[in-house]
Amino acid sequence: MNGWKKSGRGSKVRLVASLEAQEAAVLRGLVDEVRQMLAGRTDDNPADELAVITGIRTGPSTRPDDRVLARLLPDFTSEDADLAAGLRSLHEPALIDAKNAAASVVLETLPESGGRIELSPDQADAWLTTLNDVRLALGTALDVSEDMPEELPADDPRASHLGVYHWLTFVQDALVQSRMLVR
Repeated sequence: MNGWKKSGRGSKVRLVASLEAQEAAVLRGLVDEVRQMLAGRTDDNPADELAVITGIRTGPSTRPDDRVLARLLPDFTSEDADLAAGLRSLHEPALIDAKNAAASVVLETLPESGGRIELSPDQADAWLTTLNDVRLALGTALDVSEDMPEELPADDPRASHLGVYHWLTFVQDALVQSRMLVR
């Protein structure tokens, strides 16, 4: 990928890029992994009889044990534990739905074998949401921090994946820069 470019004007504006087949496969795989993690969180939530009766969906009130999922689904507040639990229970299902909807847009607009991608501004926003989630998940798994070097020693098991993290950062940053050109 060489970056994103703005194409067209007005309601016809598109953000355009091209991905190699391997890049598309990596991105698809990472998006699917994040979706599977989120689905696991939803599946682990026991059925709530009151939710069935009222139609109000609730989620778990506790923070995920998995640190990657905890990064994707942070607490809504840290001020009060009871408030945080209640907010999580009420809002986590909708947050997961929104993340899945954005991921669906990425998978629908990303050619399986790579190639040209044309996104509307709304689709670009969904891509940005999903790229952020994938980067958060991968960065957490790799223990990425501000003081981490750009490259790790070859014998570090994270070394090969850090390049993917940097590539995702480039893709996201380039899309942000192009998206800012569209009003």
